[in-house]
Amino acid sequence: MRATGGRTVRDLRRENRTAVLQRLYFDGPLSRFSLGPATGLSSGSVSNVVADLVAEGLVEEAGSVDSAGGRPRTLLRIRQDSACMIGVDVGETRVRVELFDLDLTELARVEKPLAADGPRRVDRYDVAVVVGHVRDGIEEVIRQAGVDPGRLLGVGVGVPGIVARPPEGGAVVHGQTIGWDAVPLEELLRASVPLPPSVPYFIDNGAKTLGQAEMWFGAGRGASSAVVVLFGSGVGACVVSDDLRSGRAVEWGHLTVRVRGRRCRCGSQGCLEAYAGAEALLERWREAGGSPAAGADEETALTSMLAAAYPAGPGAEADATALAVLEETAEYLGAGFADLINLFQPERILVGGWAGLQLGNRFLDSVRTYATSYALSYPASHVRIGLGTLGPDAVTVGAAILPLADFFAHGGHREPAGAGEAAAPAWKASLRERTAQ
Repeated sequence: MRATGGRTVRDLRRENRTAVLQRLYFDGPLSRFSLGPATGLSSGSVSNVVADLVAEGLVEEAGSVDSAGGRPRTLLRIRQDSACMIGVDVGETRVRVELFDLDLTELARVEKPLAADGPRRVDRYDVAVVVGHVRDGIEEVIRQAGVDPGRLLGVGVGVPGIVARPPEGGAVVHGQTIGWDAVPLEELLRASVPLPPSVPYFIDNGAKTLGQAEMWFGAGRGASSAVVVLFGSGVGACVVSDDLRSGRAVEWGHLTVRVRGRRCRCGSQGCLEAYAGAEALLERWREAGGSPAAGADEETALTSMLAAAYPAGPGAEADATALAVLEETAEYLGAGFADLINLFQPERILVGGWAGLQLGNRFLDSVRTYATSYALSYPASHVRIGLGTLGPDAVTVGAAILPLADFFAHGGHREPAGAGEAAAPAWKASLRERTAQ
């Protein structure tokens, strides 16, 4: 049966369910009376949708609130234990796997270190090792939480590199900096991970999943446009704007900032990442005479560099070399931010990732100064630069949002595996609603 605009009655029902679920999720608990104006649906439509969602166990009563002269109104909320999602962050030093309930409360987590066993940095990203870590992590979090795998809405995975989606076979990852050339990651996970075939995978760039998390729940909330920067061993970014509501990962770290400059880990020369990523920052400190702890991982080495540059205690003397390298890095990042400001004119630039959070506001003050000096004055005067607020788990949270968004897009129905691309409409709608507040 056809409805207006070429949509079927089934389409309208799904859209109505989506509207109610999203409003309850972001603004609940709410009464049926409040859901009408909040969703634009008639009272009859709200009652029908709510009755179905309660019967299916997706929505539950949550007390009541007094009304003006009438009977108390029953409040409704999403039932957080009705489903769960897994988020995976294939990071630079570890694979992190987390299991969340529908309210994105963490139920279990596992971290698997990625240690370089060979002479090349890319050895730590051996595909079989990464797939094995993801498989073992998923098995462990399910066992820890004691959940039925059949309750999973899906598995979201944030990865370094460009994610392509050919017509068949699932997501393919092109990760030049980690030595991945057209890795059929979704296919490999399906063959390795013992989950029901109906459980979908949602694989995307880690900067994009970070951006989604910060826009939904973090420092991007309320902004109509933003660039969320992932600053770790390398650097990347996710752009969210009126034209890119679902967010788009951009290879910002591989913009050329110096012709015939330092060799980047992507193989090119003069990339921003070759100067501003944590790996390059530590290498430049070493070349300038600094002394990172022998055998330390990047996070530990960066901690020691910051301690040398910004020593604690009265009368402590700063390491001039470390300070100079950090200041030069701040200038490179500031110039990179200026490019983002001039190109996208965002309301906000937010910095996340383990290195960005570790460097913190003290370092970011210098970056802001350089960004303002290099950018065009008008867009620079309208941007706010700050840190993300979701901490080191933001990529994992953003990955878990991917199956959640798909669940909303389908009106609270679990879609069969392979339907992952349907997540975009829910992401667009929910972001538009939240930025209008």
